[in-house]
Amino acid sequence: MGVDERDIIEHKVKRSYGKWFLTPVKRAVYKYNMITAGDRIAVGASGGKDSSILLYVLWLLRNFSSLDFHFEAVFVDLGWEVDFRPLVGFCRRLDIPFHVERTAIGPIVFQYRRESNPCALCSHLRRGALNEAARRLGCNKVALGHHLDDLLETFLLNWLYNGRFATFLPVTYLTRKGLTVIRPLIYLPEATVAGVAKVEHLPVLPNPCPAAGRTKRHEVKRTVSLLAEDHPHIRHRFLAALEAAGWLGEER
Repeated sequence: MGVDERDIIEHKVKRSYGKWFLTPVKRAVYKYNMITAGDRIAVGASGGKDSSILLYVLWLLRNFSSLDFHFEAVFVDLGWEVDFRPLVGFCRRLDIPFHVERTAIGPIVFQYRRESNPCALCSHLRRGALNEAARRLGCNKVALGHHLDDLLETFLLNWLYNGRFATFLPVTYLTRKGLTVIRPLIYLPEATVAGVAKVEHLPVLPNPCPAAGRTKRHEVKRTVSLLAEDHPHIRHRFLAALEAAGWLGEER
C-alpha cells in the first residue's frame, strides 16, 4: 500500500471510528467478552454485506482500540463461479490475510443430494469447512456476521417450523472443535449493516445460490418487515427480552 493511500485510509478511519455504528458493536464485544488479548480469529468472509462489515469493524477495533488480537478472512468457495477479486482487493488494502477454502458444497447440495431443504445442509457443510480452515490456520475463534435481524429470524424459524423457542448465542464454544464462535454484530439491525456497507463502499458480491430469495428465512424476513411497520422497535425489544430472560448467555 502506498503512503498516500494509507494516509487516506487512516484519515477516513479516524473520522469513522467515532461513528455511532461502532458503539453497539463494542458494547456486545465487551459485554460478552468476545475478544481477549492474543486471540487469533478466523472471519467467515462470504462476500455478503454482513461479512464485509464484520471484517471492517474488526479492522477498526484491532487498529483503533485497546483490543489486542489477530484476524484473518476465510472465503469458503462453494464450487460456483464467483468473482471474489473485489473482496481480495479490499483485504489487501487493509492488510488483512485472505484465505480461500475450496469445496464442492454447491454441487453436492443442489446437484447430487437435491435436498428439499438445501439451506440446512449447505449451512452445516459451510460451517464445517470454515471451522476446519480456522483450526488449520491456528485460530482459536471464528467470527460470523450474524446481526440483530438474523437473531430474530432464527428464533421465528425455530418456533414456526420446529416448535422450539431457540436461537443462536453471541458466544458459543464448540467442544469437539476447540473453537469459540463469536458474533460481534449481534446488536446491529440489518438496515444499519446495509447502510454502513453502502456509505463505506465495502465490497458486496452477488449471491450465486440457486435458492436465494426463495427460502423459509426469506419468508420470515418479510414477516418481520411487516410487523416492523406497526412496531418499529420490534428488533430491539426482542433483543431486550432475550437478554432479560438470560437466553443469550451470561454476561462476563
